[in-house]
Formats: sequence, structure tokens, C-alpha cells
Amino acid sequence: MDAPSDALRQMLVRQLSNSQIKNRVQDYTMPYRELMSYYRCAMMEVETKFNVLNEELSLMYDRNPIESVKSRLKSPESIVDKAVRKGIPFSAESIEKNLSDIAGVRVICSFPGDIYMLADALLRQDDITLIERKDYIKSPKPNGYRSLHLIVEIPIFLHNRTRRMKVEVQLRTIAMDWWASLEHKIRYKKNIADDGHVAEELLHCAEMGAALDQRMEGVYRETTGAIGDDASC
Repeated sequence: MDAPSDALRQMLVRQLSNSQIKNRVQDYTMPYRELMSYYRCAMMEVETKFNVLNEELSLMYDRNPIESVKSRLKSPESIVDKAVRKGIPFSAESIEKNLSDIAGVRVICSFPGDIYMLADALLRQDDITLIERKDYIKSPKPNGYRSLHLIVEIPIFLHNRTRRMKVEVQLRTIAMDWWASLEHKIRYKKNIADDGHVAEELLHCAEMGAALDQRMEGVYRETTGAIGDDASC
């Protein structure tokens, strides 16, 4: 059967009352809205875990290893774009099953050693399940990008049940985050794929940032006398 024409669609819409249209829209969007609400709850759970770790470690080592914790929920447009690229259905079930970076938490740390210490502390918690780990610090991306990415699964406790949700956690130093933010702005201003000079400069800046991280951590160790595990805490 051919798809209905625009005129037929308009006729069908006119036959529906406003309340019927509203109810049909709600029926269609409610599963997606519920799913996004669950992701927001999962991000809050992860943020709380890092805030607790930061509070504990500040007492133990007389400093805060975490500079800031930020969260973001992927926009509907980004979700649709990624679903199209992956060739998956747009249903809430398909999105939850096939996309693992809808909910994101970014943890900005003082020193590179803090990244691994905090990641290990998070993954030792009984209710956290590691789904995937990508270490772009030990193995940076070709453009110079550095960060530790973890896909974790965490339970959220609803009023009548428990759901396990996936959250992408990115851990970076201040220098890594500064570079990534500016690289993103520059890349969207200029097509650097065709400009070897700009790409080379950005890579050089990333390497300088990594070297600065190491030197600053070295200064911290020297001034505090921290050695071994204490150096990254």
C-alpha cells in the first residue's frame, strides 16, 4: 500500500481531537523520556561516588585530587545521528542496548596519577561493573587526544525496582581537558584534516601538555616527599 499523501495525513489529523493527539504524542515519547530520566539518575549516582572519594582523599592526603566533576546527557539530535551511523532502530530499547555514551561524567584531576587512582577506586566498588576501558593516556589518539575512558554499569534504585544503566566516565587532567576543549573549537572553525600544519601544531601542543603534566607531578612529589602510591594521591 502506498504511503498516505499529505492531504490524507491532514484529514486524519483533523479527525483527532487535541487530547487524542496529545495522548498519542505522549505514548510515543514517554519511553524515551523515561530512559533519559534513568540516565540522569545514573549520572547523579556516579557523580556522588566521585564526590565521596574526593572528600575522603582530601582528609587522607590534605588535598583534593578532583578539580571538578561535570556531567552531560547526549542531545536527541546526537542520539539520532549516532543511531543512523550505526544503523540501529530509534526505539528506547535499541538506544539503551546499542549506545553506551548517552550519559557522560567527566572528572578533571590534578595529576595523571590521580586519574588511575580514582579509576581503580571506582572500579573496586561492589555495585560498579566495568563494560569497557580505553586508555588514551598511555596510547593517545593520533591527533594527540588524551583521556581515560570507562564505560561502567551502575544500579539506580527506583521506588519499586532497580535498573542497571551504562555511563561513560572520562578522567583527564586540567591540561588534557584544556587541550581537548580548544582543539574541538579549532577543529570546528577549520577543516584541519586538510591542513597538516594546524594538525601538527595541535599535536605538538598536546605533547607539551603531557610533558607539563609529568613535570608538575614531579614537582609535587619533590615538594611533598610523596613516593609510591602517595605520589598519585
